[in-house]
Amino acid sequence: MSTAVPSDALRAETVTITGHGGDEIEAYLARPLSPGPRGSVVVIHHMPGYDRETKEFVRRFAAAGFAALCPNLYHREAPGADPDDAAATVRAAGGVPDERLVGDVAGATTYLNGLDRANGRIGVIGHCSGGRHTFLAACSVQVHAAVDCYGAFIVEDPPEGLPKVMQPILHLAPRLSSPLLGLFGAEDRYPAPDAVKRLDEELTRLGKAHEFHSYDGAGHSFFSPDRPAYRPEAAVDGWARILAFFGEHLAG
Repeated sequence: MSTAVPSDALRAETVTITGHGGDEIEAYLARPLSPGPRGSVVVIHHMPGYDRETKEFVRRFAAAGFAALCPNLYHREAPGADPDDAAATVRAAGGVPDERLVGDVAGATTYLNGLDRANGRIGVIGHCSGGRHTFLAACSVQVHAAVDCYGAFIVEDPPEGLPKVMQPILHLAPRLSSPLLGLFGAEDRYPAPDAVKRLDEELTRLGKAHEFHSYDGAGHSFFSPDRPAYRPEAAVDGWARILAFFGEHLAG
């Protein structure tokens, strides 16, 4: 007698994908074991790197029914290194160039679309610097849904000490290829509420589909349960919005 596969059963593993310029880079893949076609999500890790927290996000999407993949943006500079050491190495080198980020995300979408049961619909999500990279990717690669979780330096200039590549990219907004969900902390400094407002106004002016939510009492990193900045109510509501958003736009 056959046994049904639990709906949240998944397989997670490290794989190799082809990124920018044909480079072979490491990536973390998780996908459901349940049958049926499914949408896919590219998870862009934050500045602290390709770490445990990011991999937990990848597995959470798989448990929710999506194939999810996080490319290691720091693989070239620090293959196999501890996430903190890899992040420090890349930061000292000036950060991840925008062109390379776009190429790596494009490679991730190609890999996901090549998986069995992929329905061809791709979402992208990132937190912190990954939020900026999400906006960059959604303006440079064809995707079907994008989620920016408190991504800074889309609108504003970075302060001293951050990688030089973190320059404003608001001028790319006319090329936004998908609906955008933005989740922000009202107490955040980067991006501050004024920057979020400017982004909202520009997307409205351009007629780009978007939905922004700012949480009172929350600052940067409110999704991170291992940090003092964690805000359970904001994170729970945010996750519900993310999964509903991807469920709406990646089904098919």
